[in-house]
Amino acid sequence: PPEDTHCLLCEGPQSLCELCLTQVCLSLDTLCSRRTDGSLCLHSASVFPQEMADQLLLLMSKKGVLNDATVGIFRDCKQFRLRRVSIRSCTVSADAFHLALCPHRLQELDASWVSAGLTGATVISGLASNPECRSSLQRLSLNGLCLDWSKGDGVCFSSLQGLRMLNLANTDLDDEVLEDVCALPHLEMLDISCCGISTLTPLLQCKNTLKSLIAHRLRQLDMSPSRLLFVLTQLQNVRHLDFSDDHLSEDSDGSNADETVRQLLEGSPQVLPSLVSLDVSGRRRITETAVRAFVEARRGLVFLGLMATGVSSCDALETCRNLKVTGDANESQVCEALRRYRDRECFIREALVHLYNLTTDINNPRPDMLKLVLSAMKSHPSSLQVQLVATACVFNLTTQDQAEAMPVPLLCSTVAQLLLAMKTFPSHTQLQKNCLLALCSDYILQDVPFNKYLAATLVITWLSSHEDPTLQRMAVAVISILIAKLSSEETAQLSKDISIMKHLLTIVQQKAMVGVVDSTLKFALSALWNLTDEMPTAARNFIDCLGLELYEEVLESYCTEPSIQQKVLGLLNNLAELKELQSDLMDEDLLGHVLSLLRDAQLEVEVRYFAGGILAHLASRPDTWTLDEDLRSTVLTHLHSSIMTWTHLEREMVSYRSFLPFCPLLQTGQPPGVQLWAVWAIHLVCSQNTPHYSRMLEREGVTEFLKTLAAHPDTHCDIKGLSDSILSMLERHQTQNS
Repeated sequence: PPEDTHCLLCEGPQSLCELCLTQVCLSLDTLCSRRTDGSLCLHSASVFPQEMADQLLLLMSKKGVLNDATVGIFRDCKQFRLRRVSIRSCTVSADAFHLALCPHRLQELDASWVSAGLTGATVISGLASNPECRSSLQRLSLNGLCLDWSKGDGVCFSSLQGLRMLNLANTDLDDEVLEDVCALPHLEMLDISCCGISTLTPLLQCKNTLKSLIAHRLRQLDMSPSRLLFVLTQLQNVRHLDFSDDHLSEDSDGSNADETVRQLLEGSPQVLPSLVSLDVSGRRRITETAVRAFVEARRGLVFLGLMATGVSSCDALETCRNLKVTGDANESQVCEALRRYRDRECFIREALVHLYNLTTDINNPRPDMLKLVLSAMKSHPSSLQVQLVATACVFNLTTQDQAEAMPVPLLCSTVAQLLLAMKTFPSHTQLQKNCLLALCSDYILQDVPFNKYLAATLVITWLSSHEDPTLQRMAVAVISILIAKLSSEETAQLSKDISIMKHLLTIVQQKAMVGVVDSTLKFALSALWNLTDEMPTAARNFIDCLGLELYEEVLESYCTEPSIQQKVLGLLNNLAELKELQSDLMDEDLLGHVLSLLRDAQLEVEVRYFAGGILAHLASRPDTWTLDEDLRSTVLTHLHSSIMTWTHLEREMVSYRSFLPFCPLLQTGQPPGVQLWAVWAIHLVCSQNTPHYSRMLEREGVTEFLKTLAAHPDTHCDIKGLSDSILSMLERHQTQNS
C-alpha cells in the first residue's frame, strides 16, 4: 500500500477554502436553526460544491464539533452531496447516522472508533437501506466498532456489492461473518487485524480479487502451518500481505503462524507470485537465512516489515536500493516504522526507543523526526509507555539551538502534546521531567505561541507535590517565564489561588535560610514579582502569607547580591503602586533600609531605581503616609538628588504592562522627586523600545500628562527636560511611521 502520510503536518498557511470552512464550523449555532429533535439545520439554502461538503464534514470531525446535533445539517441531500465521509472517533448515534448520512450516495465511509452506541450492524443496515449505496460504496472502515451482528436485521456485508476496501480491525468479527465478507464480488483490500477469527479458509472465496490482506495479531487463529500456507498460496493476486504480530503480548505463543511465515520466506517465489509488500514484524522465530532467501528470490519487492524480529540488520537488505524496511538496524528503518505503524502501539513503542538512542547526540535539526514523534503521541495519548519515550525524544530533538530551526507550527503542536501528556499523567515523575526539560527552552517559552496559562497551571500543580531540586529548578524557571507571558486576565485568574503564592514563598524561604544564591531562588523571586504586577489579589495574598516579613529578611541578608535585591525591590514596588496596600509598607525600618539603598552611589542603578520607585509611590500620597513627616521630606529630597546621578542604561532592566500606575505620579501638584522618578522611568523604557511604549503612552493618555508637565510653569527644569525628550522620541517615531 502507499505510504501513510496522515501524520505529516501542514506547515504552510491554510487555504482560503479551509479558513472559510473553519469559520463555518465555529459559527454553526449562528448559521443554523434547530429542529424539534435538537438537530441543526442551515438557514441558507445555497448548494455546497460536492468536494467542499466532504471537506466541511471532515473539518467538523477533526475539530471535535461533529455530533448528533451538528451532523443534522447534512440531512439535506440537495444542499450537501456527500461522497467521502469520515466520522472517525466522533459521537454519533445510530439514529443521527441514519438520518444524516445514509441518504447520500456515499463512495467512502470511515466510522472507526465512533462512540454513542453506533455498531457495525446498524451501519451496514443503514447503508443498505439506500439502494444507491449498495452499489456506490467502495471503501468502508469500521475499525474499533462492535459489529453486534445479532441486531443486523438480516442485512449482511454482501449486500454492499460495490465494496472494494473493508477495514474490520479491532472488531468482534467471527468466522461466520468472515464467510459473508469474503463473498463480496469486488473485494480487493481487507483488514481483519486483532479479530477473534479461528480460520482464514473463507479467503478462498475472494482469492481472484483480493490484492491486500492485513491480518495483524490474529491470536485465536487455529490452523496448522500446512493448512495456513495452503490458503495463502491460493491468493495469487495479493500484492500486500501483513501477517505481523504483537511481540509484547503473551496471550498466545503464535508458533503455528511463525512456522508458516518461515516456510513462506524460504519457499518458492511461485507462492504469492504478485507479492511486492510483506510485513512479518513481531515474528521472533524468523532467521536471517530465511530473509536473505526471500529478498534474493523477489527482486520486485518494495517493502518488508521486520520490526521486532531481530533480523532487520541482515546484510542482504543493504543491496536492495528500492526496498523500504521497518526495523531497528538504522535510522531509515526506525523512521519507516514510525510512519507505517501509527496505530500499532507495540511497534511504535519499539521504534521510539530506538529513535531515542539515535537522537541522544544529534546536532542537526530534524523536523522530519519530530513530526513522526508527534504523530505517535497523538495516536496513543493514553499510553504511558509511548508518551514516556516520545517526550524524551522531543527533548533530544529540540535541545539547544535545534528548536529555533524547527517550523513554528510544528513546535506549537509539539508543546500542545507535551502539555496533554503532563495533564494525562500528572503523577509520573520521569514523564513530567521529560516535559519540563523540553519546555525549559528560552526560545520555546518566549517565541512559540501555545497555551501558556494551561502550561503554568500544570507546572505549578506538579511543583506543589515534588521537591526534587533539579526538577524544582526547572519548574520554577518555566513558571517564572510563563507568568510574565500571561495576559492580565490570565494572571488575575492564576493569582486567585493562594497556594501558588505559598509554594513560591516556601522556596524563597528554604533558600534564604541557608543563604543560597542560585537560579532556583532567582526564578522564584522573578515569578513572585511578575505574579504581583498590577494584581491586587496576588499582592494581598503575598502579604497574608507573611511575604513582606520574609522579603525584609532577604533584603538584609542578601545585601551584597544586587540581582536578588533588584527582584525583591521590584515586588515591593508592585505593592507600593496599590493604594490599598501602602499602609502595610509603612514600616520605619523597612523604608529606612530602602532609602539607604537609594542613596548608596556604589550600588547598581537597577537596585537604586526600584528603591526609588517604592519611595516615590509611597511619598506621592501624603494622606496615606503615617510615619514621621521629616522622613517623607528626606525621601523626597534624596529622590531628586539620587536620580540625577543615574546613568542611562542600554540593557533592558524592566518592562511595563501599563503606565496607568504612573499617572498619579505625573500630576502637576506632585513633589519634583516623585515626578522625576516617573519621567525617568518612562524615558528609560521608551528609549529602549519606542514602538511598543509609544502606543501604550497614547492609548492610556499618559502623553497628555507629559505635555502638561512640560508646559507647566512650576515644573522643575530636570523634569521638563526629560518630558520634552520623551515627547520628541514619540514625535520622531510617528513621523517615521507616517
